[in-house]
Amino acid sequence: MMTDPIADMLTRIRNAGHARQRRVDMPVSKLKTEIARILKENHFIHDYKVLDDGRHGVLRIYLKYYQERPVIRNLQRVSKPGRRRYAGVKELPRVRNGLGMAIVSTSQGVMSDRDARAKNVGGEILAVVW
Repeated sequence: MMTDPIADMLTRIRNAGHARQRRVDMPVSKLKTEIARILKENHFIHDYKVLDDGRHGVLRIYLKYYQERPVIRNLQRVSKPGRRRYAGVKELPRVRNGLGMAIVSTSQGVMSDRDARAKNVGGEILAVVW
């Protein structure tokens, strides 16, 4: 039984980038699909697809590379099942002075830290990416 599927997703992406894989597959969920959408909107991955495997489904993420190095340099889980991290709109972290981003789960949905600041909402900080 997996206790933290988001950490598993981030680890699969991180490992696939280190191994120079073009794509990575994982079990699908709505939250994982939203995280993939945010990564695509912020140009950290090429694309993602939800595939039907006859059971639960598969989320396939196509990784992005620049000069033979992965675009995602670092991917960290912030809020964990044993220790949740919440932040108001004024306490949202600035990752690498704006070059990276934080993925935040808010009452208005999952969004990047820039979108959360624009909509003036805080929430649970799921992960940081740069």
